[in-house]
Amino acid sequence: MRLFRSYLHLPETARGAVTVLGNFDGLHRGHLAVIGEGASIARRLDAPLAVLTFEPHPRRVFRPDDPPFRLTPLRIKERQCEAAGIDLLIIAHFDQTFLHRDAGNFVSEVLVSGLNVRHVVAGQAFRFGHHRTGDVALLTRLGQNYGFGVTGVGLMRDQDGNILSSTRIRQALQNGQPREAALVLGRAWEIAGRVETGARLGRTLGFPTANLSLSDYLRPAYGVYAVRAGIDSGLTTLWRNGVANLGRRPTVDGQEERLEVHLFDVDEDLYGQHLRVQLIDYLRPEQRFDSLDALKAAIAADAQAARRLFATDGPVPPDV
Repeated sequence: MRLFRSYLHLPETARGAVTVLGNFDGLHRGHLAVIGEGASIARRLDAPLAVLTFEPHPRRVFRPDDPPFRLTPLRIKERQCEAAGIDLLIIAHFDQTFLHRDAGNFVSEVLVSGLNVRHVVAGQAFRFGHHRTGDVALLTRLGQNYGFGVTGVGLMRDQDGNILSSTRIRQALQNGQPREAALVLGRAWEIAGRVETGARLGRTLGFPTANLSLSDYLRPAYGVYAVRAGIDSGLTTLWRNGVANLGRRPTVDGQEERLEVHLFDVDEDLYGQHLRVQLIDYLRPEQRFDSLDALKAAIAADAQAARRLFATDGPVPPDV
């Protein structure tokens, strides 16, 4: 996959693609169906398959005071797009100027002048342009004028008829339902980042932890989770089971939100390494304990609960 951080001045080999439009936050099963439709058209037209997405997430620009909501940072989105078989990932910088670009200008300047699109694919719910006035119907009309085709893809639903959406994933995570989120995603939801130095309290309690900042990620329900963690090791990722606390650590009067991960049967200094942590199941809410001994006993019980869960679930999944 080739990555371009602008739609401007693209080489000719990156122009004329079948281009799928969207934010793709989470890159869930519904998104993959839209991309799959684009892949089918690209094969039929013998053209490359491109995804045009936007960074930062547009909501961060037009609703800057909202609490963190991001499901998938760019680094993970890039990896997932490559796994989906995309040839070109093109990132448009979304700022106030882009926000106020009218829908017709988006088509003429971005899709036509910038990308020289051969065919455009988008979900029927996709909106673009100032005040979100652009939709698939407008794309179709303008495509006829500029000479590119347009395919709109309807909302995708699961086997129970429920819509596959990023909103549904966010609600599931905030309700402490990571398995429900995984059903929509097609994989476990994960938080990734570089391991930071903490107070090393976990080590004194006999449960050393790797600490990750939550940064711009959506805040799932605070509490203790059974997790699978991937340790980056060159071109591969080593997966290990574990247990994690997500929250503010009220027993020690913690203020900063963080994810503290204890990996089972791992005796390795992880400081500075990149870690991917998948939330598998929600074990209990975060709570304050009267003493460190009570906290230690609770962590031991949480670890045993997570080990029992993984013994039932089977081995960790391969890297994705």
